[in-house]
Amino acid sequence: MKVAVKYVQARRSRLAQLLQQHRFLPLTELCDKLGVSEATARRDLAVLAQEHKITRTYGGAMSSFDQTFSSFRERQVRAPEAKKRIALAVHDLIKPNSTCFLDVGTTLFALADVLRQKPIRGLTLVTNSLPIAEMLGPVRGYAVHLLGGQLFYRQSLLLGGVALQTLKLWKFDHAFLGAEGMTAEGIWNSQPDVIDFQLAVFKRSTQSCVCLDAQKLDTQTDYLLVDWKANFSLITDATPALLEKRGIQTKKGQVISA
Repeated sequence: MKVAVKYVQARRSRLAQLLQQHRFLPLTELCDKLGVSEATARRDLAVLAQEHKITRTYGGAMSSFDQTFSSFRERQVRAPEAKKRIALAVHDLIKPNSTCFLDVGTTLFALADVLRQKPIRGLTLVTNSLPIAEMLGPVRGYAVHLLGGQLFYRQSLLLGGVALQTLKLWKFDHAFLGAEGMTAEGIWNSQPDVIDFQLAVFKRSTQSCVCLDAQKLDTQTDYLLVDWKANFSLITDATPALLEKRGIQTKKGQVISA
């Protein structure tokens, strides 16, 4: 029996609301909550994915942060001077002939701009950020590599299983990562796909650095990336006194001031 269009639309709206609420749900749980078969759920997910309302993942789906998260351009105007100071501090850490990973985000884009203006000899630069690859590609003496993956166009980035697979081809001297917040518990990001990708980068890097400006203090999202006991450096314009005041206990030498 054919189901009326209004009921199909209502079911799909409910599905999108569930994913917005839970961020991620496996297919079996979606079926249980909606009382539908896996075939019906898959058809609904395919339609919602085409409408860019959700993102399909292995074994389930999640709300599409490409639609709900601030775009690259919207974030670019926030704390530009702090990002520039962080970028200059990162530049001083990079040695000639290094292989470096540059994460997505506007702080890392500021780093790319500094690397364009003040080139370092013989760098191999790997990224999943379209703006960073485009900026650094023309710089003489740089070998720039863009990882594959699913395109999130508002964020100008590539993610997903293909990105994780191509990441396995690389080992990095330095990895420079962004995040959404830092608290006394650690460093935070809001999407599981981003967390999975960044943790994979950590494993392939001799030195991992998280670059965060002071405006991201006291911001906690849904997923903890790393706690302060993990092996990484924080590059920030927040003073050690300010970090301590907010209850952040770092290891000796873990914070690099910008």
